[in-house]
Amino acid sequence: MKLLKILLALLLALVLLLGLGGLLLSSKFTVTRSVTIQAPPDKVYGLVANPRHWKDWSVWNRRDPAMQIEYSGPESGSGAVWAWKSKSEGDGRMSFTTAEPGRRLGYELYFPDFGTTSAGEFTLAAEGAGTRVTWRMDGDMGRNPLFRWLALFGDKMVGPDFEAGLTNLKALAERP
Repeated sequence: MKLLKILLALLLALVLLLGLGGLLLSSKFTVTRSVTIQAPPDKVYGLVANPRHWKDWSVWNRRDPAMQIEYSGPESGSGAVWAWKSKSEGDGRMSFTTAEPGRRLGYELYFPDFGTTSAGEFTLAAEGAGTRVTWRMDGDMGRNPLFRWLALFGDKMVGPDFEAGLTNLKALAERP
């Protein structure tokens, strides 16, 4: 009986730590990665600003070739939208919100499984004969104290996918 009381006390302490501790944590996280691509900004922009091209370089699309994708809005740039359903990558929707061809593309992500949204952007800057591409995402895990623990690891969870995606984008854009 004494062991059961100790176990229950430990369980209660753990629940309180996760719940109350999570409330003290920031719900926000940022992920940023960059790469230099030996291609002009307009070529790189075309691969990023058209959602139909993401399947050619995005690590998430490559991990699930059976991903169901629906496109809406214009073909590229501001207002272009793509939504996906995937057993391994989850469900989501990306809407391109701002577009400055050859320079910048802003987007908003919505993940219905978490009820969260994230905003991000690609910035492209001419660098010598190439383009410096920076991919940034600012996320907010919301009010759920358990999801806030995930925000602590946002960069470690998403960063490697950004790196792999930028590597794929580089290879694609540098093809003759």
